[in-house]
Amino acid sequence: MRLTDEVRSTAARIAASAQFVRIDEAALTAYGDRLGAPPASAPGLDPATHWLDGEPEDVATFLLAVDTINFGSGWWPTIRKRAGKSGYFTMATGLTEHVRAHGPFTAEGLRRMRADVLADVLGQRRDHELMSLYAQALRELGAWLGDRPTLEVIAAAGGSAERFAESLAHGMAMYADRGFYKRAQIAASDLALAGVATFTDLERLTIFADNLVPHVLRCDGVLVYDDRLAAHIDAERPLRFGGPQEREIRGCAVHAAEQLAAELRVSANDLDHWLWNRGQEPDYKARPRHRCRCVYY
Repeated sequence: MRLTDEVRSTAARIAASAQFVRIDEAALTAYGDRLGAPPASAPGLDPATHWLDGEPEDVATFLLAVDTINFGSGWWPTIRKRAGKSGYFTMATGLTEHVRAHGPFTAEGLRRMRADVLADVLGQRRDHELMSLYAQALRELGAWLGDRPTLEVIAAAGGSAERFAESLAHGMAMYADRGFYKRAQIAASDLALAGVATFTDLERLTIFADNLVPHVLRCDGVLVYDDRLAAHIDAERPLRFGGPQEREIRGCAVHAAEQLAAELRVSANDLDHWLWNRGQEPDYKARPRHRCRCVYY
């Protein structure tokens, strides 16, 4: 089974048997009208946050490094965030500033990455658990790249975002987010947004199942949590990764998004950007979202 088929199949199966989360079909049907017109501009990467003005080879390596540590939302309340920036933008900005000051990442340098050095780059405590996980993930990326140029690795996917995501998910344990493959898919999308990869099947990608898009769908009434789960999340208590509640939140979000994308006649990939940007609005940020400490989102 291809990667995105697995994600869609997993999500449909979870939604059909979910006990803690349900999709409000009436709210989903009306949601397209509520969203209004799609964003006027195409999605893009913020050049203030992402280093995009280097050579394509170096930009591609940089973006893979960013997406390799694009996790940790369960730890966000414990990190030092930059003023006005989320956890993700805090980390991505730190990497961008480092590359601008010291030059691009190399596979060899990634293989030698140390947690204390990375903590200093990102402005975090050296003993923070997330720094050790980030350093481990970057070393894994460096080992996976080996002596291959990053653009050569991308080209080996033959113009397929799905095939590239599969290579990440099958090649590195910290990308093997079975049933969802959030970071493997978003890495392909980011490379395309930056213009360093050309993929002809981006419409095959699903939404990137993390904790923000489900949160948007919950706030907007499309996803409904049972009372105990809702109280647990509203009290900002973490969920166990892989537990039924956590998987139902992600699975039902993917399944609802598939239906919504079909109704709106947009790709799930574009819908993800639409909903993710919606989640940056103050009303959504003011309400607790589910937290889970894992290396997948």
